[in-house]
Amino acid sequence: MQPIPYWRLSSFYLCYFALLGATAPFLALYFDHLGFSPARIGELVAIPMLMRCIAPNLWGWLGDRSGRRLLIVRLGALCTLATFSLIFFAKSYAWLALVMALHAFFWHAVLPQFEVITLAHLHGQTSRYSQVRLWGSIGFILTVVGLGRLFEWLSLDIYPLAMVSIMAGIVIASLWVPNAQPVEHAERRGAEGFLKQLAAPGVLAFYICVALMQLSHGPYYTFLTLHLEHLGYSRGAIGLLWALGVVAEVLMFMLMSRIFARFPVRSVLLVSFLLASLRWLLLGSLADIPAVLILAQLLHAATFGCFHAASIAFVQSSFGARQQGQGQALYAALSGTGGALGALYSGYSWKLLGPQFTFGMASVAALAAAVIIALRSQQTRNSP
Repeated sequence: MQPIPYWRLSSFYLCYFALLGATAPFLALYFDHLGFSPARIGELVAIPMLMRCIAPNLWGWLGDRSGRRLLIVRLGALCTLATFSLIFFAKSYAWLALVMALHAFFWHAVLPQFEVITLAHLHGQTSRYSQVRLWGSIGFILTVVGLGRLFEWLSLDIYPLAMVSIMAGIVIASLWVPNAQPVEHAERRGAEGFLKQLAAPGVLAFYICVALMQLSHGPYYTFLTLHLEHLGYSRGAIGLLWALGVVAEVLMFMLMSRIFARFPVRSVLLVSFLLASLRWLLLGSLADIPAVLILAQLLHAATFGCFHAASIAFVQSSFGARQQGQGQALYAALSGTGGALGALYSGYSWKLLGPQFTFGMASVAALAAAVIIALRSQQTRNSP
């Protein structure tokens, strides 16, 4: 058994999620800086998420078919950098929509394939996955804190330059990672293809819950920064609040191996959905109270940390080696579908109905996911 290239894998996650740290808190803020309305902001933020409905499945099929996952990761990272660089040429709504679509098509090719490579290097030890993935959270933290401070000192006009710098880091990190292929077990070969595994008890219900959970995150990822800025929080403080949530996520990743040793994956998912429902209610109604806002951000440990680690474990245990890429891609695609719908509805309801109602709808979506997973877990107790 070859040693795990821990630092090489971790460096990629650090750079990849540093880009998310530049996008999630600040992309909508940048579009607001350019003068777009909440509805247009919601549409522009939704476009990359919509690309997750298409790109991961296409690239996942290609990765499973060719086995050239690392090549897809490297080309995807390079094309992401090249297409996003088009943002320097114009700032109209149509041009920005094109830039969002093009770079997202390649960006969403990267992570699902890299997840398969990582699990192959870990020899299927999902408990070790969290120890590697936590470096992605660290990259997110460094970025939101650093950019939050930077945007207090300098204009948001430098935002595109910060983005392409991080994208260049992803390209470099991808060149450092060695390749690995998942081991195909005999019981997963032959007639048992992707669709048959997808039809296993509880698997479709899991994917529906993924879409609902990401839909519930729509107002959070699209308007939290603007929401807090309007409540009087500074950009530096907002960056720290985003970082606080991810610190909680990192600590949770460090505990996930112990949690999985004591609790089944479905129970972890159920608790994540219930706490997400509570979190959105707090953010919509009581975010002006600093103590409540801090509590809501600490719940990121459950709404992302537990949820993502449990989802990766579920997909890894539900699909064979030849279907891993498609399983991860479907997870990414339905996450994108839910996230895009969440960004769209929040964009249209934010000004018309207000933050409280918008976050309230998110809470209902997370609660619906909890009900579905609870019912399915009773019917499929022995499933992953």
